Amino acid sequence: MAQNDTCSTLQLDHQLCFALYSTSLSMTKFYKPLLQALGLTYPQYLILMALWEEDGLSAGTISRRLMTDTGSLTPIFKRLEADGLLRRVRSTTDERVVELFLTDAGRALRTRAEEIPDCVVMASGESLDDLNALKERLEALRARLQEAMP
Repeated sequence: MAQNDTCSTLQLDHQLCFALYSTSLSMTKFYKPLLQALGLTYPQYLILMALWEEDGLSAGTISRRLMTDTGSLTPIFKRLEADGLLRRVRSTTDERVVELFLTDAGRALRTRAEEIPDCVVMASGESLDDLNALKERLEALRARLQEAMP
């Protein structure tokens, strides 16, 4: 018979990983209607944010920024291109490299997306300072976990 020990370290509600996972799911669900109004998915939004910061990034650079592999992003790049938001161009110095450039429509979408971060702050019920402190702590945790990986 299984023991129901309320002090067990293996209880789901005691797990930091589950708190992070479930919060990430909630955050993505919160973003969904905001991004649907722009015709975007969350991964598309992340790619566009990277390009709004610096246009002309390579697919590999975006992949590293988003901490994922290029292969999983390639279909998203193609969809954004089909939607007229970016252009994929082979590098003139290395044909293996694909560079991504915003179109006028992709640049214009930034203006419509600028309200999204404020919506998140308001929904959180937290101050901007508290959210920034939380983000910094999570980034530090992520860095330490990455360093600890074999």
